[in-house]
Order: sequence, then C-alpha cells, then structure tokens
Amino acid sequence: MALMVEGTKPGSVSGWAPADFQARYKLPSHRKGAGQIVAIVDAYDNPNVASDLAAYRSYFGLGTARFVKYNQNGQQGNYPSPSGSWGLESDLDSEMVSATCPKCTIYLVEANSANGSDLEIAEAEAVKLGAHIVNNSWGCYGSYSCVAQRYFETKGVEYLAAAGDAGSLGAPAVFDTVAAVGGTQLAKSGSQYSETIWSGSAGGCATGIKKPKWQSIIPVSVCRYRLTNDAAAEAGCSPGVAEYDSYGYGGWFVICGTSVASPLLAGVFGLAGNAAQQVGGRTFWLTKHHKDLYKITGQCAYTKGQYTTCDGWGSPDGIGAF
Repeated sequence: MALMVEGTKPGSVSGWAPADFQARYKLPSHRKGAGQIVAIVDAYDNPNVASDLAAYRSYFGLGTARFVKYNQNGQQGNYPSPSGSWGLESDLDSEMVSATCPKCTIYLVEANSANGSDLEIAEAEAVKLGAHIVNNSWGCYGSYSCVAQRYFETKGVEYLAAAGDAGSLGAPAVFDTVAAVGGTQLAKSGSQYSETIWSGSAGGCATGIKKPKWQSIIPVSVCRYRLTNDAAAEAGCSPGVAEYDSYGYGGWFVICGTSVASPLLAGVFGLAGNAAQQVGGRTFWLTKHHKDLYKITGQCAYTKGQYTTCDGWGSPDGIGAF
C-alpha cells in the first residue's frame, strides 16, 4: 500500500516530516506514549531496518528508538529472506509510528512470506509478544478470506489496516475488529494546515461482513454490512512524506499511500494509551468523539454529514477520539 512519488531525487530530504504531523494533529508526542508497544506486521526481512530507523529519528530529532525486530516465531534472529519492496514498507511503518509517537516501543514482526498463512502467524506472534497495537500496512484487494479474522480480534489489542490506494476492498481492513484507515491530502499555507480527501483513498460496503452495532448511524438502505473507512491521516502524494531506506532505495526519498496513514494513527493510539478499551474503528463512530476529528471534505462516493467512505470520520484533532 506504499507508493513512491515520481520525480523526487533520491538523497534529498523532502516531504512531510514528524513536526508537520505533530502540529496538524495537535499531538502530545514528546510527553506521552512511553510503555506502549506498537507492533508492525510485514513480510520478508529488511536487514537495515534498525539503522534506517535510527537515521530517520536522528535527522528529525526524535531520540533513540525503543525498537526490536522479530521473525514470525518471536525470535530475534533466523529472519526470512530479504525483500527490497517489503523492506521499504517496514522502514516506512516504523518511521511513521516514530513520527507520531517517538516514545512508543516498536516491534517489527517479519512474516516468512506474503502468504496469508505466514502473515497470520506473525499477527498472532505480535500479540504473544505483548503488543497493545498492531499495524498492517498491507491488504488483499478483492479478497476477504486471504487471512482469517480470528487473527485480528484479540480482546484488548487495537488492530489497524491501510484501507488501500484506489483499489477494491479487502482483508484485513474490512474486518469489524480492525480500524480501516483512509488517506487525506495534507496542505500548508503559512503556518496553517488543512486536509482534503486524497484522490487515492477509497472505501465502501463490505458485502458479507456483518455490520457492527456501532455503525447503525448509517442506514441499511445505504449499507447493511461493514462500512469502511473509519478514520484517516496524511497519505497524499503532493508532496508525500520523507522516508529513509538504505537497503532497497539508497537513502532518502518521498513516499505516499495509505501505508503512511495507518502507522501514523497507530502511533496516535499509542499516545492515547487506551488500546485495551478499543475495538477496531468503533471509537471513531462514537458521536462524542466527532469533535476530536477534523472533518475532511472533497469528492467521495458516499458522504453523510461528517462521514465519508474515503476518510471515515476524519483525521485526529488531538487524541480525544483515540
């Protein structure tokens, strides 16, 4: 779910940075998050992920990371074969969690492959290792059964998934125990930030997935099943966000996509420290929390008041909705 921005020169640092996310979303990033474990589940190995994360955090003044890499069986070694494309993803995910929650502890759990059976094992292992929050910046376009929901519904663990970049709906984002994260296009004029719906963000009615009670605000005439998305964050490609990846891409470049948005919000859940009280995207659907989310405007297939299928109920305006 990650997209490289065309025309950017590798080696130059450009794009949105942690300070932008922290300012726009009014985050207590330098005060909260300690003790919260955010796990990232990706496939294959990135041999340089720890040093890449250190370089990113050093450049942006985020301090030393609390970071541990595991294989899908919970070992700190015997890692799977490396992959440049998946390595880009694991760098991006760990850097975006750091951008919003630099005090969070980050576990990267590397599945042996991108097959559903391996990703399921890694998902379960992340929970065994003690993760409070599990981020998944991947998905199966057009399939609700590539992974089983039982691996994404442990009570007391908050699961997130990137909802996709203009593709069809798919697991794990469609599960009602997972917060489906769409994308916004962040902009800045002077010192003021704003957001609109990112053109690549999509969502819809997940036919066959039971509609959770907390989505009753949307009439069955619109959708009688699980409706995505739930919330959103920056994912736009103008200009995109800064990423550092030395293994597959030679240093700094610019990235975009809902793979950016999902780990950003995983970090915000870490700041809130309420993961044990959450169930997927339910928290965003509670009316009392809508004041703590920016309404995102723009063209989308379905809009009702503050809600759109593209960006859910909006992006963070502080941590009150988390």
